Amino acid sequence: MAQPKNWKIGLFLAIACIFITVAFYAYQVTQTANLQVDKEDTFLYIPSGAVYQTVMDSLKQRKIIQDELSFSFLAKLLKYQERVKAGRYRIRKNMGNLAAIRMLRAGLQDPVKVTFNNIRLKEELPGKICKNLEADSVAFAALISDPEFVGKWGFDTVSITTMFLPNTYQFYWNTSAEEVLERLHKEYKKFWTDERKAKAKAIGFSPVQVTVLASIIEAETNKNDEKQRMAGTYINRLTAEETNRRLQADPTLKFALKDFGIKRILNVHKDVESPYNTYKYPGLPPGPINLPSIPSIDAVLNYEKNNYLYFCAKEDFSGHHNFAVTYKDHLANARLYQAALDKRKIMK
Repeated sequence: MAQPKNWKIGLFLAIACIFITVAFYAYQVTQTANLQVDKEDTFLYIPSGAVYQTVMDSLKQRKIIQDELSFSFLAKLLKYQERVKAGRYRIRKNMGNLAAIRMLRAGLQDPVKVTFNNIRLKEELPGKICKNLEADSVAFAALISDPEFVGKWGFDTVSITTMFLPNTYQFYWNTSAEEVLERLHKEYKKFWTDERKAKAKAIGFSPVQVTVLASIIEAETNKNDEKQRMAGTYINRLTAEETNRRLQADPTLKFALKDFGIKRILNVHKDVESPYNTYKYPGLPPGPINLPSIPSIDAVLNYEKNNYLYFCAKEDFSGHHNFAVTYKDHLANARLYQAALDKRKIMK
C-alpha cells in the first residue's frame, strides 16, 4: 500500500520541480536585467521600414543587449518580430526583456525636442529643424521651395519662412518632413489668434507683413524694452513724406549683401541692387530677413505710438538706441556713434 503513495509524492515533487524551473526561467527571461546592464540610459533608434533583424543588429552593435537568445525567445512569444515600429526609444539601465519588448511593440517613444532660433536664411531651416529627426532635410528643403505645397497655406516660396515661429517643439523622431511642416503650420495658426489678426488689420498689415517688419526689428535689437518704440518708428517711416516711405533699415542691406558682420553702413552698401535694399525701395521688403522671435512680432502688433522717424545705436554699445524726431537730431546721434566706432577702431 505504501508504493502508490510514494509514486504520487514523487510525481508531485517532479511536477513541482518542473514548475519551479519553468517559473524561474520565465522570471529570468522576462524580468532579469538584460539591456544596458550596469550602464546608463541610452536611446535605440529604429528607422522607418526596419525589420526585427535591424533591431537585433542595432542592439548587438551598440552592446545594449546581454542575452540575445532570451530576448528573441520572448520577442517571438509576444509577436514583436512582426510588429516592429520605427522610433526613438529610451533603453533604461538594467531593463528587462519584458519591459523593453512591451515598449517597443507598443511604439512608446521618447519625443525629441526641436529648437530653432537665430536663423537668417531660408537655407538654414532644413538642417536646423531636421538635425535630430529622421526627416530628410533634402525633402524638407524641396517642400518649402515647392510653390504648390506652400501655396495650400497661402504662402509663396519667400513668405513661407514667416510660418516658422522660433520655439522649442516636441516631435517623434520618425516624423516625416511633410508631417513636421504640417505640425508647424498648426502652431502658426494657433499663434495667429483672432486678437492678433485684428491688431495686424488695424495697422493695415497681413500676418506676413507683421513678421517681415518684426524680422527687421529682431535684427536691430535684442532689447525687448525698446522693440515697441522701434516698431512705432518704422511704422511712422512707412507713411512719412519726409522719408519717402523708405525704411532705410541697415539690417536689410546686410541681408541683401549676405554680410552680417558689417558694423558701418557705407554709401557703397546702399547701392546694392536688391528688393531688400530699403534705402532704394519704399515699403517693406518682399520677405523676412530672419525668423523673428515672438516678442518682436508682438512688439509690432502692440507698437508704441510716437513721433519718432529716426534711431541710431547708442554710443555706449549697450545695444539700446537713441531715437529722434528730426533728421538734424538724428545726425547728431549718428555722429556720436560714428565717433565711438572710430575710438574702437572699427572701420567696417
